[in-house]
Amino acid sequence: MVQLKKLKTTTYTIAIIAGAFAISSAAFAQSRDQIRVVGSSTVFPFATAVAEEFGRTSNFKTPIVESTGSGGGLKLFCAGVGTNHPDVTNASRRIKASEVELCARNGINDIVEIKIGFDGIVMARDKSAQPISLSLREIYLALAAKVPAPNTEGGLDNLMDNPYKTWRDVNPSLPNTNIRVLGPPPTSGTRDAFNELAIEDDCKTFSANKALKKQDKQTYKAVCRGISEDGAYIEAGENDNLIVQKLQANPDSVGVFGFSFLDQNSNVLQGAKVSKKSGGTAHDPSFEAIFTSRYPISRSLFFYVKKAHVGVVPGIHEYLEEFTSDKASGEYGYLTDRGLIPPGEEERKANTIAVTNLINLQLMDQE
Repeated sequence: MVQLKKLKTTTYTIAIIAGAFAISSAAFAQSRDQIRVVGSSTVFPFATAVAEEFGRTSNFKTPIVESTGSGGGLKLFCAGVGTNHPDVTNASRRIKASEVELCARNGINDIVEIKIGFDGIVMARDKSAQPISLSLREIYLALAAKVPAPNTEGGLDNLMDNPYKTWRDVNPSLPNTNIRVLGPPPTSGTRDAFNELAIEDDCKTFSANKALKKQDKQTYKAVCRGISEDGAYIEAGENDNLIVQKLQANPDSVGVFGFSFLDQNSNVLQGAKVSKKSGGTAHDPSFEAIFTSRYPISRSLFFYVKKAHVGVVPGIHEYLEEFTSDKASGEYGYLTDRGLIPPGEEERKANTIAVTNLINLQLMDQE
């Protein structure tokens, strides 16, 4: 009799769980009929243009696109499955292994990665300011939290707090103005990429720093990606328009943001030329120089799709097709008018295959 009672109770409990699951599934399918996109402020204008075109030319609602920063977008994206969570997140850097692990812990195991094109990270000034040309060495010495003592090859024993206050302190041929660089916060993919491509890229040329990378990767990253917090670098949020206003108010300042934003504001801003090595050829942050990798501070742009939401939230697959179409991100697509440097032909083909087959992300080991 007791066993029968237990069986009935268990059966009743299972029925409740099954019913709740059915209700939950129905809510998932019916509670949202509009795509939600979050992520990178750099990719934001491109995603917005695609969303507007998609809403205008399809039978689906215009997707909601929010600018949260790459790190913030991936955090929201990886928080869970269901219509309370975003369907797509944009990123101005590749997703990290730790973020893939966060997604997996929250039940997100199937992610589609699309590389939409390329962008340069520019160091721009107001047009009224004196033009400036910088090497990666000068950028590193101006902005790193710790720098090698003079006439050393770096390493923990030879690091000192950054002593440089003016650009002329870094190089006598540069302007005698305070180092004041306005840029994005740590949650931004632009900040991540700038730290890696502009700061670390030169830091690791010092032999002792390079050796440190093999000995202790965590310490190496702290040394070679650390940004000065003594006022040389000022976090200005994710709003690039605010940086422009501050550059106009103080023309000696330098702003850090994506090439597309410089391109859209070329009437009031000028980009600094940048060379890979001291004494090397410095290149303007131009469409051609970024596409051919001659401009040294350039990176890939991505978006990520939650596969579990495809076919549940209406229009996701069609939105992906619009974004990766030649008319949008092709060589002469409408996104190039917004400053996107489009992917090459082979990458566009790979994007088409990834969208058609919803191919899962393959993430190789990252440092």
